[in-house]
Amino acid sequence: QAQSSRDIFLMEALLKVVKYIFPDFEFMWLVEEAKKNLPLELDFLNEGKNAEAIASMLRSFRFLKVPKIHWELSTKRVLVMEFLEGGQVNDREYMEKHGIDVNEVSRGLGRMYSEMIFVNGFVHCDPHPGNVLVRKDPAAGTAEIILLDHGLYQVLTEEFRIDYCQLWQSLINTNMEAVQKYSRRLGAGDLCPLFACMLTARSWESVNRGINKFPVTKAEDVEIRTNAANYLPQISQLLNNIPRQMLLLLKTNDLLRGIETTLHTRASASSFLTMSRCCVRALARYRRSKAGSVFSRAHICLAEALNLGQIHLYELFLRVKSSLLGTWILALLSWIPTSPYKYPS
Repeated sequence: QAQSSRDIFLMEALLKVVKYIFPDFEFMWLVEEAKKNLPLELDFLNEGKNAEAIASMLRSFRFLKVPKIHWELSTKRVLVMEFLEGGQVNDREYMEKHGIDVNEVSRGLGRMYSEMIFVNGFVHCDPHPGNVLVRKDPAAGTAEIILLDHGLYQVLTEEFRIDYCQLWQSLINTNMEAVQKYSRRLGAGDLCPLFACMLTARSWESVNRGINKFPVTKAEDVEIRTNAANYLPQISQLLNNIPRQMLLLLKTNDLLRGIETTLHTRASASSFLTMSRCCVRALARYRRSKAGSVFSRAHICLAEALNLGQIHLYELFLRVKSSLLGTWILALLSWIPTSPYKYPS
């Protein structure tokens, strides 16, 4: 802890020097975040409590394994927990060797983090490959995800979480007016297009066309990396203006996106459906809590059921379309001749 205090002091001094030389450099918030988060990461009792909290919140996810804490052997400086073994989540060779489906793993990660962010507002913010392990359940034959290192969590306020839900729903539905509205509510100001691109890691053209309609191309990746360098002052300004809660979410998004890129499952339709499902549930729960009558709550429940039903039907359609049966049906339909007769209007 003494060493961490010296590290923070040194980082603050260096950033002040850089700020003096480059007045447009707006990264002093890094110091404030380090001062707030580093002591929590070094408190192992806090880490143990976080581990138990997330295990309880996501207890319905049978594929998720969180090591059990041995409290009788733990202190603020020593944390003793259950030993769980597996391969790193970005190790495709390990998964192939053990017969683990990378798409199943990617879907599991998406479900976990959508539930954390949109529904619970309690987010594990350090999902680098060393903290996320995978293994195969020998009994069920399915993949299990082991989540480690629970020192760094972000607790989202209700207002922030609901605005974030609305923003992602708008991005998925390509509702650009709503994207502008909720980006501004989250502090983006006139930098809404840049904010949307940073959040999705897609080009502004792709955001306008629909991020769930077209996969990421190599050309788009190159364009994003080039623009990141060109727009560094604007990125610095944006990071300085957005709520502090958003900073760790952006970091978490980037780490998860890196895992998806390695597994070649990035930006799949199923990930957007999972996010939509969680957003619908979260927004419906929030609206029910604000409803003033039984009729209003019933109406909200009905709308939620209809929206979830539409998502489920679309998911079934995608599964049929991608299956062998779907291929046969589409091929058969293409052979059906169109009528040569025109009906009067």
